[in-house]
Amino acid sequence: MSKICQITGKKSMVGNNVSHSLRRTKRTFDVNLFTKKFYYVEEDCWIVLKVSAAGLRIINRIGLDAALKQAVSKGYVDWKDIAVIG
Repeated sequence: MSKICQITGKKSMVGNNVSHSLRRTKRTFDVNLFTKKFYYVEEDCWIVLKVSAAGLRIINRIGLDAALKQAVSKGYVDWKDIAVIG
């Protein structure tokens, strides 16, 4: 799976390293991603998500179920892409 947050849809951006002489070389700005395990109460199981720091704040603010429904409606994640553990 690529470096994309499953809650916010954030992905790596491309920019430039700029040296003191203003020479520019390409670089990537990666997302602050975590592989995090959550207990999904509605399904009574554990799930694994790749979540950014902003995604963790969204889950803490509105809850896991609401965040997942919002991410599915926006197309950031599909229900079959969510890894279910037991």
